[in-house]
Amino acid sequence: MNIFTARLSYDTQSQDLREVFEEFGEVSSASVITDKFTGQSKGFGFVEMPDDSAAQNAISELHDSTLDGRTIVVKVAEPRENRSSGGYNRSRW
Repeated sequence: MNIFTARLSYDTQSQDLREVFEEFGEVSSASVITDKFTGQSKGFGFVEMPDDSAAQNAISELHDSTLDGRTIVVKVAEPRENRSSGGYNRSRW
């Protein structure tokens, strides 16, 4: 299951994210998204867990918890095509 994490501290690294989620089960990948020009964290990231049950447990336990001094958001990641278009609706044209 692909998990979206937001409101991360700019100090949180991918390895930190991995370690937190590994408390709930196997983690295939964990990455904090960074700006390609500055290398600074954008404050969100993704974690991939192969066991959906462990992933659901991690989401339940970690959503609204504190990591590196910040209350984080943790939820199932939505595929790009299912996300809001930011107000611009191409289907109207």
